[in-house]
Amino acid sequence: MDLKEFNEKLDEALLELEINLDNNKKEKLFKYMKLVIEWNEKINLTAITDENEFIIKHIVDSLTVIPYIEDEMNVIDVGTGAGFPGIPLKIVNPTLKITLLDSLNKRIMFLENVIKELALKEINTIHSRAEDCGKNKNTREKFDISIARAVAPLNVLLEYLIPLIKVNGKCICMKSVKGQEEINEAKKALQVLNGTVEKNVEITLPNTDINRNVIIVKKQKETNKNYPRKAGIPSKSPII
Repeated sequence: MDLKEFNEKLDEALLELEINLDNNKKEKLFKYMKLVIEWNEKINLTAITDENEFIIKHIVDSLTVIPYIEDEMNVIDVGTGAGFPGIPLKIVNPTLKITLLDSLNKRIMFLENVIKELALKEINTIHSRAEDCGKNKNTREKFDISIARAVAPLNVLLEYLIPLIKVNGKCICMKSVKGQEEINEAKKALQVLNGTVEKNVEITLPNTDINRNVIIVKKQKETNKNYPRKAGIPSKSPII
């Protein structure tokens, strides 16, 4: 796929989301896609290598949360993997201060390469488990937004995300179709971690029948110092 075809397919998909990008941003997204696919031959970054699918399921999907993030916010992308949604968000809104968090060093090396190749500013990486990051005084309760895409069930995910944001900050949880079901199962976690569900937005990805839920949780008070628990415990023993 060349840049012209990429731009046409991206524009068509983003029309539905009412997002209009200039040529510079589209070119950066194109280069990013090519880098992911190229590096994917060396390290496992994504199962989606068809470029048409990549545009919808990675780039456009990442951009569905644009309406819920204000300019200049400090955002941490937890379990970012190949950089979704953090890198597309940074490209489309350069005012955002983005931190990409991942536990696998190979992926961090890839992300550092992307940042350099695309000349992105005010974006950094952290090689860490989310639980350790949530305990670290340099990152605990420092962010306006914590975001994650398909990382874990909501009752587990909230223990990763809520400790990282300031009071009145928000978690953006990008989930598949079981949004309300997961909210019901996370009632205890929300109570323990001082979070309230502000909204659960159902989205259908453009030109597909793929449904998504964007669950937005607001942090009401400081997180109890017992949370997050040690690495591995939230997933093995969720708050229920």
